[in-house]
Amino acid sequence: MADTLLEQTRALHEDVERMERVIVKDLKREMKTHKEKLMQSHRVKRRLDTMQEAAAKLVKIYEDEDGARKEEIGALANKDNPFGAFYDRLKEVRDYYRRFPSTDVTEAESDEHLLKEEPPMEFTGEEGLGRHLDLHAHYAAYINARWGAKDTAYSEYVTGLVTHLAAVAKPAKATPGYREYLGALRDYLLSFYSRTQPLAPAGKTMAKVGEEVGASFDAGELPGWEDRGDGGAGGAGALDLAAFDGVEELEGLGGERLKEALAALGLKCGGTPRQRAERLWLTRSTPLHALDKKLFAAGCAPPLPDATAGEVAAAAGGVAGAKRVAAAREVAVAEGQVAKLCELLAPVIVDTKGRIEKRQAQTYEEMMAEQEEAVEEAAAGAEGDSEGEEEAVYNPLKLPLGWDGKPIPYWLYKLHGLNQEFKCEICGNYSYWGRRAYEKHFKEWRHTNGMRALGIPNNKNFFEVTRIDDALALWRDITAKQKGGFKAEAEEEYEDDAGNVYNARTYADLKKQGLIEPGARGVAGVCGVAG
Repeated sequence: MADTLLEQTRALHEDVERMERVIVKDLKREMKTHKEKLMQSHRVKRRLDTMQEAAAKLVKIYEDEDGARKEEIGALANKDNPFGAFYDRLKEVRDYYRRFPSTDVTEAESDEHLLKEEPPMEFTGEEGLGRHLDLHAHYAAYINARWGAKDTAYSEYVTGLVTHLAAVAKPAKATPGYREYLGALRDYLLSFYSRTQPLAPAGKTMAKVGEEVGASFDAGELPGWEDRGDGGAGGAGALDLAAFDGVEELEGLGGERLKEALAALGLKCGGTPRQRAERLWLTRSTPLHALDKKLFAAGCAPPLPDATAGEVAAAAGGVAGAKRVAAAREVAVAEGQVAKLCELLAPVIVDTKGRIEKRQAQTYEEMMAEQEEAVEEAAAGAEGDSEGEEEAVYNPLKLPLGWDGKPIPYWLYKLHGLNQEFKCEICGNYSYWGRRAYEKHFKEWRHTNGMRALGIPNNKNFFEVTRIDDALALWRDITAKQKGGFKAEAEEEYEDDAGNVYNARTYADLKKQGLIEPGARGVAGVCGVAG
């Protein structure tokens, strides 16, 4: 029977209806634990995929491109010998059930085994069945990259993924290392979202974000990418050679940066970093139109003597400029998709931060005990999962969680001063709770970036300074003292008859008090002047 096209059509329709029935039954069941809910979603996803495959086959059958379905229907309507055709079909049915006697169509097939199915779910131990993110590999790549912040803590990295991407300089975003890191981060977040939310249309969401970000990028309206990654008239790799003193200083930029600068001018990009620096240094004193044609890359001719900067950039851009814009567009789209995924995974990111803080307060023995409990719960099966499910913790005061996942005692909360709020204007009015966190933040990335934005070094002189006006005033005083200049009261020295040396102010005070005789033979000269 199954070899006929009509029977295949009937069987496919039956599969579709059966999958619909199984999905309805599955969704009607109440799932208590996180694992059960996740498995239910994966089961429904597999049923939907099966339905889509069956529907695609049905569409192909109904299109009947080879005419097989029409031919088979015509054979059933045999007007010459209708009874003969009927008995031939009846014989096929009897032969089929004689060969397969176990096939029973009088009763519906049981769906219980489908409802108890446990689809495979690939999660690492750190992810905890989709409860937390595992970004250790990406964190290591970020802090070890040249454009990454070395002093960023893991918890700060997890909660500030989009902020860290925005803080990377635009020239660094054009490097292969950053594009590789960004692509790996996006792929992981997308994979995690698909594994934890299998019923969500992740592919369509990412495609929509890509179209929106790409349209804004092409129109030059995307924040941070108004120049579409081409750097304006001078190109993305153009350098101001007036800021350099020689070839050695140019060579220190590295071969890749010199290659971008040469490509922006249409010059050859090959050779060692030293040769690239020498070739680029020629353009500092020699106009482009006066350079030797051999120095220009294939397809790039020297510009005219009266060519504007825009015309030079347009002539030098060519394929290289188009590649730069395409690469910048790809980076911008990937950053937009990462931002969207972080928005969708916001609750998971908050839970991940809480777990990190909890594990930082645990001892080694407590971590091992927690792992053993997790192994025992996994081996206990469904009953163990129900008993081991974490219940909602009653925490009306929003106290921090301890090593056991419960709020710390209120007296301990007061003892550490966690009820005291310290605001730092330099950090963007960010609030720090507790004296310890407040003192620690002066060495963290947020305060360091704020001081760097003000043009002030973040050293011990500015410890406990949180207001921008105070920091600027203190920095002006420090720079004024460092500039030097002779101050008579502090730097002019006097020596009395006993050989004691005083500055001008101390000598005058002692003389007024009579501790030094007025007639004492002293040296009213300058013994030392601070340079």
